[in-house]
Amino acid sequence: MAFNRNTPYNDLPILPPKAVVESPNILKKVVTSSRALAELKGIGQSIPNQRILIDSILLQEARSSSEIENVITSNDALFKAFSAETNKIDPATKEVLRYRQAIWDGYKKLEKRSLLTTNLFISLYQTVKETQASIRNTPGTKIANTKTGEIIYTPPEGEKNIRDKLKNLEEYIHSSDGIDPLIKMAIIHYQFEAIHPFSDGNGRTGRIINILYLVHNNLLELPVLYLSKYIIEYKTDYYKYLRSVTEKDNWEQWIIFMLDAIEKTAIYTKDKIYAIRNLLDITLEKARKKLPPHMYSKELIELLFYQPYTKVQFLVDAGIVKRQTAAEYLQALETNGILKSSKLGRERLYLNLQLYKLLSR
Repeated sequence: MAFNRNTPYNDLPILPPKAVVESPNILKKVVTSSRALAELKGIGQSIPNQRILIDSILLQEARSSSEIENVITSNDALFKAFSAETNKIDPATKEVLRYRQAIWDGYKKLEKRSLLTTNLFISLYQTVKETQASIRNTPGTKIANTKTGEIIYTPPEGEKNIRDKLKNLEEYIHSSDGIDPLIKMAIIHYQFEAIHPFSDGNGRTGRIINILYLVHNNLLELPVLYLSKYIIEYKTDYYKYLRSVTEKDNWEQWIIFMLDAIEKTAIYTKDKIYAIRNLLDITLEKARKKLPPHMYSKELIELLFYQPYTKVQFLVDAGIVKRQTAAEYLQALETNGILKSSKLGRERLYLNLQLYKLLSR
């Protein structure tokens, strides 16, 4: 039956695709994408304390992925909200923080049980959208052009039908079919978007699954690929190639697009990690020269790189010093030009200005 964008796509083909997904052009692109991803994994492992990457880069991915869905917040609002105890957080920033939490929760669940399942997908969605809702079970979901209102796609309907398609997706994810994992990631992402199992938040949930799939296949150590940056830059192409698979069974362009996204963002993320590592080394040396010996420690300076804003409680929680001494340490770091303080409610936050500038570029 021919595809009709105005009727539920209940005949969405199951996986694997019948089309050729290992064409010469695709395999050529796999080589460069795999190399870039391997280099990113290697540089990530060279960071002395990998928590430095988790919150700094993960928050950027969360912000960009949410921006694709027109959930907009600033870097400053996001970093402050992540560090401060305040109720004055706007809804968009809260939603981005939930996205970051969903990635981290998914990663921890994979560590315990290395399976990507429908239940995991539901859990990610519920965290992102702060809801108890599950698989769509009412008709009427349609994807439309936000400007013109034109129907672009009508996803499958019926909870059993959706769950059956997700079960097929699970089986495909874990099948040993010899297809390169990066090619499979592109196929998996399309299929999840086409199934569109939830009433909202499908795009973000799907992009989290991408990163977790790479971790699941040991292609990333940590979920720190900044993939959404590329999708924002080429948002029109992203949706065009998605539709091209649905309407024309054109897998090659879609897979090459996603492979290019992996390659470009792996290079970008790797360069960002290099820059963080270099800035850490410079800051360690500056602090060693300027701070009194009893204050300076590698653990203290590394703590300033977990996220741009820090505060007294972070030093106390890390077991570096007690509360009164922590305040003295942070004030000394500000006096020596390493941090800059500001008040947010009752709290005083200390900004690692150079790290903030680096992450905001």
